[in-house]
Amino acid sequence: MLTAEDIIRELHLQPHPEGGAFRETYRSSIEAKISDPRSVCTAIYFLLREHQRSEWHRVKHDEIYHFYYGSPLELLMISPQGEFTRSIFGVNLQDGERPQIIVPANYWQSACSLGDYTLYGCTVSPGFDFKDFEMSDTSQLKKIFPNLPNI
Repeated sequence: MLTAEDIIRELHLQPHPEGGAFRETYRSSIEAKISDPRSVCTAIYFLLREHQRSEWHRVKHDEIYHFYYGSPLELLMISPQGEFTRSIFGVNLQDGERPQIIVPANYWQSACSLGDYTLYGCTVSPGFDFKDFEMSDTSQLKKIFPNLPNI
């Protein structure tokens, strides 16, 4: 079985500011006019190791998660109205896991691997730009959404 280090080396992944390792795998050459020119779509590889967390963050556009390899991933989401959901992302369909999950625009999200590591991809359209990215933490989110369960 591949180790997390094997995957990081083979896919040339780099550290990501929210935790984990990533590499953008696609960025469209077609630019969309949103508020400024940008790619129509972007795609990245993302790897989270055991005990790593993709910290709470949100993106201004829809994000599509694709499962590739490793252990299932727990994905937590909070809608702009404060609705909390927990999904398990993986390939064991009979256990309720799904190999693709859509995170709607402006949903807060956080994820962690449920094993040694999880390799997945994220696709954003219009293309991802850090100007559309915002991070938070549990204490800030509990102030905004006081009825959240323990997260």
